Amino acid sequence: MSDHLGNAYPGLAGELRKRSFASLPTPVSHHELELAGGSRTILVKHDDQTSPIYGGNKIRKLEYIFQRAKERNARRVATFGTVGSNHALATAIIAKSLGFGCTCFLAHQKPTANIPGILDAHLTLGTELVHVGGGVNRLDVYRRYLQNRKVWVIPLGGSSWLGAVGFVNAGMEIAAQIAAGELDTPDRIYMANGTMGSVAGLALGLALAGLPTEIHAVRITETRYANWKGMLRLMNKTASLLNRIDPSIPANLAERCRIVWRDDFVAGGYANVDDATLRAVEFAKDTMDLTLETTYTGKTMAALLHDLDTNRAGGLNLFWNTYSSSAIPVPRNARSQRANLPNSFARYFT
Repeated sequence: MSDHLGNAYPGLAGELRKRSFASLPTPVSHHELELAGGSRTILVKHDDQTSPIYGGNKIRKLEYIFQRAKERNARRVATFGTVGSNHALATAIIAKSLGFGCTCFLAHQKPTANIPGILDAHLTLGTELVHVGGGVNRLDVYRRYLQNRKVWVIPLGGSSWLGAVGFVNAGMEIAAQIAAGELDTPDRIYMANGTMGSVAGLALGLALAGLPTEIHAVRITETRYANWKGMLRLMNKTASLLNRIDPSIPANLAERCRIVWRDDFVAGGYANVDDATLRAVEFAKDTMDLTLETTYTGKTMAALLHDLDTNRAGGLNLFWNTYSSSAIPVPRNARSQRANLPNSFARYFT
């Protein structure tokens, strides 16, 4: 059973469908750790396993988004991100598996070790890669690639109200796992906060399920993408539209959400890395056999470890692992295919 939201609210099920390609529910593991302050239990929600094709938190959003694209008779999807965007790659992989064309508008970012593999994967998938950024007239570019092509446009990070519904369902999912005795109710959930859709949806889902759990939303990017006013707008819009479909869902559900906004581990900006992040990635691998990365999940783990070390964490804490553990598609002739990249992307292979 993967549609906990639809099952709890049948009024939604007929109007708000999803394309069920995620492997849900994702498991929760328990880890007993010896820390400076003594023994502590950390729970891990394994959204790295949302799909055997390509996991991570974006898959939950894309179930609803691709269903809407199908209902609107789209032939192609288009989305946005940086060259190392996991969201853009997840969108391209799912699009390929469902028979959609895919266009990704990508901007430059600080180089990281995973970017060459991500760009090579796009080439293998046949993604239409378009550079946007400094010196590019975005309006002209968007007209060229979007007009008259039956394109369904997916926002940055998949963070529309529709994408957020995927994590409303996730909140109901973890409530069902608690009811089944798979875990005790966590006092806190630590989650990476990029384009806000995952946090917004999860907070609404927990509130809808009546759980008192507090989400620590660890900002990993600049405030123009992640800010409290934007979070409130997204939560209120999602709750309002769910209420419009099924009035038994409170329109003011956002008022019941419990979110602690964390700005203290952004490390200077998106894709920037500091010592705390590097230590957290290493700690997770050595003690929990978790493979994290330094842009999202490493910063989130750094926040959790800091709170544990300083006795500021909750009694029972859950780390929501949003980084895919599935292998990235490997091209057979990567070097020759790179001629198809936008010219400015060649810098990531030097």
